[in-house]
Amino acid sequence: MTDTIVSVSLLVAAVAAILVGGIFHAFSSFVMAGLGRIPSDQGANAMRAINVTVFTPSFMIPFMGMVPFSLALAGWALFAWDRAGSGLILTGALLYLFGCFGVTMAFNVPLNNRLAAVQPAGETALWAHYRQAWTRWNTVRTIAPVLAGLSFVLAFPA
Repeated sequence: MTDTIVSVSLLVAAVAAILVGGIFHAFSSFVMAGLGRIPSDQGANAMRAINVTVFTPSFMIPFMGMVPFSLALAGWALFAWDRAGSGLILTGALLYLFGCFGVTMAFNVPLNNRLAAVQPAGETALWAHYRQAWTRWNTVRTIAPVLAGLSFVLAFPA
């Protein structure tokens, strides 16, 4: 029974983490570049609209759901350290918690808040900085959940 629960949990965690990483990948690979090709006020307005509309179940369930799920997997891995794959499970959980969720809260959200609050006079200068910094941190939070998902896959019982 425990092996079945662990297997299903790892499958769900791998799919959710890689899905989140894929969404972030789109932004780092072409969305932000596309927004950078239009006038600053239009790009900033489009990003503000994206930042408001991101709060949908199709994104928030895997993104936020992976936080308690990662905590549970990390706890299981620590208490079952002698079981095969525990180190990979802990690694995946920590990658998601710190590399994806932590980076989002520490870097991307504050940048989004600054963009939301900027006055029109300072928008052009902020937008150039925002795109560069936001994309850099977004790339970190793209790689982290993909590696977390890979860790969960590699930890899957044989």
